[in-house]
Amino acid sequence: MRSWFVTSIGDPNEALEIREIERETTAKGEVVVKVKAFALNFFDILQCQGKYQEKPVLPFTPGAEVAGVIEKVGEGVSLSVGQRVLATPVLPNGGYSEVIVVKEENVFPVADELSYEEAAAMYITYHTAYYALYTKANLKPFETILVHAGSGGVGSAAIQIGKALGAKVIATAGSIEKLEMCKKIGADVVINYREEDFIQRVKKETAGYGADVIFDPVGGNVFHQSRKCVAFDGRLLIIGFAGGTIPEAPMNHALIKNYSLIGVHFGYFRKLFPDKVKVAHEKLMELYREGKIKPLIYDSYSFEEVPDALQQLGSRKTWGKLIVRT
Repeated sequence: MRSWFVTSIGDPNEALEIREIERETTAKGEVVVKVKAFALNFFDILQCQGKYQEKPVLPFTPGAEVAGVIEKVGEGVSLSVGQRVLATPVLPNGGYSEVIVVKEENVFPVADELSYEEAAAMYITYHTAYYALYTKANLKPFETILVHAGSGGVGSAAIQIGKALGAKVIATAGSIEKLEMCKKIGADVVINYREEDFIQRVKKETAGYGADVIFDPVGGNVFHQSRKCVAFDGRLLIIGFAGGTIPEAPMNHALIKNYSLIGVHFGYFRKLFPDKVKVAHEKLMELYREGKIKPLIYDSYSFEEVPDALQQLGSRKTWGKLIVRT
């Protein structure tokens, strides 16, 4: 079978190489999955460049999200051969491969209605957004949520889940095309942050009250601006720092406006509470069947196009998720 390997540190087109390797066999508790599609993530680029917190010994195969069909199961596995699943392999044996071997705990059955491309696009973004909005923010019907970077993978998931939970959704994005994507997937109000002061617009849309919940995967100055339009007793969700700067929050401001700063680290939550993640996955499958969520896919690529696709992802001009077909 073929797998992509990071063989040197550098940009993806320099670091990645396809190699033929022998198919591995299963051990107790493991599953062999024939990969039909896998997702690309920005941290895959950082791993190629040696800038990610995890730095596996070279060579290693990147890739954190795949979808496919179970080909073989090891002893003690409750899943079945032929079952359609998504899986979350871990470094150094990631998902940029035609076949993977993964522990059962990292395999999740998917709805028959879900395409392999959609299944590969779901795990990180939708679980993060659901954990943030449902579990951490306790988002209620008729509340208002402000979603930054609404056309991105996790932002687009947050828009859909916010609507599924009955909230009014305001989304920011940086181009007409991205704003249209936000509208298409359910945002009630869209704001071009390059052309309009989102603070004033949010206050206008909420009659001066502010957003009950703010979903911020950007950080930096966006975080500080968000503090100015969060509602009294609101919740500001800290998802990540895509803007490149980690802000510091003045606690006197949080005290005066009585809002909560809530950190969201789905990966750690998953390690601590895997049973709760399984329950959340079942809920997400239910929402998909009901037509309330649908992964936003920018484009799909062939196996050989991985470096070019990662370069496109790194340009920050895409929206949703980029998927590779195997």
